[in-house]
Amino acid sequence: MIRHAVVLAAGRGTRMGVLTRDTAKPLLEVAGVSLLERVLSGLRDAGIEHAAVVTGYRAEQVEEAALAMPAPALTFVRQDEPRGTAHAIGLARNAIGDASFFFGWADIVVAPTDYARVVAEADHDAVLGVNHVDDPTEGAAVYFDEGGRVQRIIEKPPPGTSTTTWNNAGLGVLGPAIWPHLDAVEPSARGELELADALMTLLAAGGDVVARPIEGPWFDVGTPNRLSEANATLWGAG
Repeated sequence: MIRHAVVLAAGRGTRMGVLTRDTAKPLLEVAGVSLLERVLSGLRDAGIEHAAVVTGYRAEQVEEAALAMPAPALTFVRQDEPRGTAHAIGLARNAIGDASFFFGWADIVVAPTDYARVVAEADHDAVLGVNHVDDPTEGAAVYFDEGGRVQRIIEKPPPGTSTTTWNNAGLGVLGPAIWPHLDAVEPSARGELELADALMTLLAAGGDVVARPIEGPWFDVGTPNRLSEANATLWGAG
């Protein structure tokens, strides 16, 4: 059973403009509940007992707010400079140990039941929640066979180049086999240490990586328009 989680909540949220001038993006609200609280409460309800929250921009603000949320037991790890998702997850290793763990972004909104669905997958080296999009250029294109076995992952592919509409949904499970691959990953063309690259080397080493479609609504809340859309679509808020 998955008991631990790593939640990535360090980003500056520059595309949010003035909304994140004084407020960390994970604390922006959908229908009166912050993005981070939606993640942490969903994980608690899915049986997660401990979450390591990786903070960065306005870290103290995020940490203080998180301690007042309905959440699993919390540990905070700070990413002092944005070096990528592989780096952020790697910072949580001491807090997680050698157990398999849930991972997810704090600005991804999914149905609460999707946390339980993903957490139930404990028998693989890695599990990626995936969702359909028109073009996965803003996320990561995930290619997998009929049995769900992942074949390759392309982080932020150029627009129109993907032959799949499956996107990394921003939540999943990683086993302890991922740690050496996180340690060895090299900076991408974007200059960041990418989780997708670590997963590709895990695949190349014979790792068992599977994709599992999530069910229900999905929002990557990266812009004011998407925040408004999440409000209007999911909870009927303005």
